[in-house]
Amino acid sequence: MVDLHCHILPGLDDGPDRIEESLEMAETAIADGITHVVATPHSSDSYWFDFAAVRRLRDELQNRIGNRLKVATGCDFHLNPENLAALRREPRPYCLNQRDYLLVEFNEVSIPPAMDKTLHEMQLSGLRLIVTHPERNAILRSHPGRLREWVRRGCFVQVTGGALTGGFGMTAEQLALEWIGQGMVHFVASDAHNTRIRPLRLRPAYERVAHQFGEEKARALFRENPRAAFEGQDLPHVPELGDGAARRRRRFFFF
Repeated sequence: MVDLHCHILPGLDDGPDRIEESLEMAETAIADGITHVVATPHSSDSYWFDFAAVRRLRDELQNRIGNRLKVATGCDFHLNPENLAALRREPRPYCLNQRDYLLVEFNEVSIPPAMDKTLHEMQLSGLRLIVTHPERNAILRSHPGRLREWVRRGCFVQVTGGALTGGFGMTAEQLALEWIGQGMVHFVASDAHNTRIRPLRLRPAYERVAHQFGEEKARALFRENPRAAFEGQDLPHVPELGDGAARRRRRFFFF
């Protein structure tokens, strides 16, 4: 499996404090069957993204873990004015494995209508945008039509492995599964932060998806699509969007 979103590097954000915990997270990933990870520290108002420091810590982790796990870098990109200005100057440091896919995280207090234009401009610049964990965002949970429209316009969606197994509550679990069924989800990632509450593990979520949607869908979301994004290639599996409104009406009628 390939994990495109995890906070494994130490001392950069709200992930691990020490390289020893980073190594423990890496060992957890290896034992879980993960072969590639992208270290994606926050780039936000709270955490400044220092690419040189990110690469130095990545190199240290890679050297200490050896070739048992491939570690690349990117970031968890928050859409604030300072970040956007820096992205326009030099986008590659922020992108997954320095290719052209970018994780974008949305504010939970406000997503102004002008954000649609911002996303479009980012796409026109050549970036392929991945909306991270919308099942955990209060605004997008309340207005899924907005997320659906972004997908229709070419954005991709990543849900959290822990959400699929109930780790973020029933609503997040139900929405993540519903959106997979509607063809709105392209990746599942761990968004791991530590070895305790949010470990670097995907196998339980893989098994949940395989059980509910089949092995082909699980391979697409955990292996094939993430590997393509890791390498900067077109996604091999982009499902057709289903009719979300009709599905919700049926669910309400029966349940």
